[in-house]
Amino acid sequence: MQTNDVVMQINQLNLAYGAFEVLRDITLGIKSHRVTAIIGPSGSGKSSLIRCLNRMVDLVPSSRISGEIYFENNDILSSQCDVVQLRQRVGMVFQKPNPFPRSIYDNIAYGPRLRGVRRPEELDHIVESALRDAALWQEVHDRLNTSALDLSGGQQQRLCIARCQAVKPRVLLMDEPCSALDPASTASVEDLITGLRENVSIVLVTHNLQQAARISDYTVFLLDGQLVEHGPTQELFTRAEDQRTDDYVTGRFG
Repeated sequence: MQTNDVVMQINQLNLAYGAFEVLRDITLGIKSHRVTAIIGPSGSGKSSLIRCLNRMVDLVPSSRISGEIYFENNDILSSQCDVVQLRQRVGMVFQKPNPFPRSIYDNIAYGPRLRGVRRPEELDHIVESALRDAALWQEVHDRLNTSALDLSGGQQQRLCIARCQAVKPRVLLMDEPCSALDPASTASVEDLITGLRENVSIVLVTHNLQQAARISDYTVFLLDGQLVEHGPTQELFTRAEDQRTDDYVTGRFG
């Protein structure tokens, strides 16, 4: 079960795609209101792990999963889990910005409307609040009815974060959210992530070790589908307990 400082508790998680084992015996607590970075070389299972946390892995027909993931005192791997509700509570931002081909306003209002919000003044408040949370309001407040596709790449990614925030998730999963962005846009998104942890727990997959060191509170190191080491970021980067961790964060492999 979860403790007060843990928002999600993963116990003995195993995942396979067909005969290929992707994750093996992962046990890990995701800290509440912190940024947890997941690092490791390509093919280590980082993206697969966070896709387990909101059951996106279900979309892979050959997937087989076992273990437990407790969130809000329920095992989300149970057949009784309401997956639609889960994905509202555990949002996700992908590598490439994926705004809907609609207006900026309608992108943000989409989720609240699905949840039954209809009053224009309530939707207006939600849209403004989400855009302010994403540090985007000042840039777009006078063109909310224009297409979200007209925004820059960095603005689109912040819009996608705002779209998640509009339904007030407890956890926000980010799968390399800056990999398609230029340095200036990356800095904007990193600043946003740092500010958002006051309201939401963030799990960030990144290949960028400098990014993990800059903005995460905790770091998880995966290798070949196994959890090698996890702990406070500064300690893991400077005083790793496992030689494989030290070799990876110092650039000896990966």
